[in-house]
Parts: sequence; C-alpha cells; structure tokens
Amino acid sequence: MDNNVINEGTEVLDAQQSWETALENERSVYPLVDVYETEDGFAISASMPGVAKENVHLKLEDGLLTIFGKIDFSNIVKRKYIFTESCFANYLRSFKLSDSIDESKIEALYENGRLSIKLPKKDSAKPKNININ
Repeated sequence: MDNNVINEGTEVLDAQQSWETALENERSVYPLVDVYETEDGFAISASMPGVAKENVHLKLEDGLLTIFGKIDFSNIVKRKYIFTESCFANYLRSFKLSDSIDESKIEALYENGRLSIKLPKKDSAKPKNININ
C-alpha cells in the first residue's frame, strides 16, 4: 500500500477533526460580510483579519454554505498587550443557498484577510432576452 495515500487520508481526517474540535471548544464570531448580486450570480465577501489562508475552511452541505476561519491563538496569548480593541475569536458564518445557484461552479479566493466567494446562477435562473419578430 502507498504510504502517501495513507498519510494524505490521515492529514485530511486530522484537519477535519481539528475544525470540529475548534467549533465545539473555541469562541466564534460572525465575520463582517457583504453579499451582493452580480450579472451572473451572487458574491459573498467576508472579512477575517488574522486568519491564514490554510486556516480558512468552506463546507457546502445540503445547500448550506459554511465559512470557518481559525485564528492562531498560540501567537495571540504570547503578546504583552498595552492596549487592544480587537476581538480574538474564530470566524463562523453559514448561508442557505438558493436553488438558483449552480453549486458545482462555486469559486473562492482568500487574500489579505478577505474571503471572496462567487456563487454563479444556473443558466435556467439567468434572465433571457426575447427577440420580437
């Protein structure tokens, strides 16, 4: 048996367990989001400062899109704060998607603390121009 396949599977399982453990045991807040319609679909832009790209997790299940961003608390607790106005918590937010969304074409990009998600409409949900003869 190929050890790489075993290790890959273990890493995926460990990552999933760490997300589930964080959800159960650590504090979460809603990220600030903008949701808007585009010509071809919808878009979600979520602000998650302090989250590294590898700590962003998206899950789509039964039409529910869940965003999770895990903060690295180990670095935060080591700091000697003089003053802070920041809220240190993981980010968690879910959205029920419309049946008009083509779930197979959802795209996500994360850079500079901002998660951008494109939710394209199914072709059948897009407006069509009708020619008049």
